[in-house]
Amino acid sequence: MMMRVFKAAAGAVAAAALLATALSGAQAADYKEEYKVSTVVPAPFPWGLAAEKWVELVRERSDGRINMKVYPGAQLVSGDQTKEFSAMRQGIIDMAVGSTINWSPQVKELNIFSMPFLMPDHAAIDALTQGPVGKELFDIIEKRGVVPLGWAENGFRELTNSKRDIKTPADLNGLKIRVVGSPLYLDTFTALGANPTQMSWADAQPALATGAVDGQENPLSIFTVAKLQNVGQKHVTLWGYVADPLIFGVSKRVWDTFTPEDQDLLRKAAQDAGAYGIQVARKGITAQDDSTLKEIEGLGVTITRLSDAERQAFVDATRGVYDKWAKEIGPELVKTAEESVANRKK
Repeated sequence: MMMRVFKAAAGAVAAAALLATALSGAQAADYKEEYKVSTVVPAPFPWGLAAEKWVELVRERSDGRINMKVYPGAQLVSGDQTKEFSAMRQGIIDMAVGSTINWSPQVKELNIFSMPFLMPDHAAIDALTQGPVGKELFDIIEKRGVVPLGWAENGFRELTNSKRDIKTPADLNGLKIRVVGSPLYLDTFTALGANPTQMSWADAQPALATGAVDGQENPLSIFTVAKLQNVGQKHVTLWGYVADPLIFGVSKRVWDTFTPEDQDLLRKAAQDAGAYGIQVARKGITAQDDSTLKEIEGLGVTITRLSDAERQAFVDATRGVYDKWAKEIGPELVKTAEESVANRKK
């Protein structure tokens, strides 16, 4: 009697396992032939390299079952990079490696990374993305229809222009500066006396070349790969006023079509690709390795390095903007961010 019961139970387990396998196989068979991944810039920018690494790792680890392709230039949203998050929520875009800046119009809390002079170094970025602030942001994003998987990095955004060295806020008076599509950037540069102009990156380079705008702010990896010295950008100021973390995201509608095993695969691949992207983004701009800075200076570009007192003048000039946006973002989240930065491991 006991043997029959045992055999019946074993048979039921085996049947359940076969059914689970069949269902998993059926679900996998329903996967798209290609998943579109949106980015703003392609390889060899660190942003594009991180996205391509994600595609590569997923293809390898899924034995070719999951095929992804990077579509740079925000082409999946007709060049309007600020619409990327909404398009993912709606399932129009499958996946993205997106900038926290570009997603901030829909997720106001992501403006935390654009708070002027909140993060003084790379350790501060890590303290936010890898700490309680990063966890809260991921929870907020997921509740809004996009599943965040990992962090990458575009880098600290430095100031360039075609007119003069910038050492004080007064040096910015009247300069036309291209900024991204976020009201916080308009507020910041207006407070500094500049004339900020919002435009997409696709429009920025022609505007710099024709002199329609005098300058822009971006990580130095953007400067070198895009050869901004060729569009008149002969003056660089290292001020590290904000940073630009990137997030690997998947539309919730698409995410729910993957098996749990493949969800784990996608997440781990994103985290590994993100670690690679961060390494690339930070190369050549640190005290230990300043090769990128030397490369830029070798192009006949002047690099201005601010003293602590000079940097503080910019901090003071933008304090009103900081206080205004702390209320917009959420005082508690900003307080947590400030504490994380203060307690960071240097």
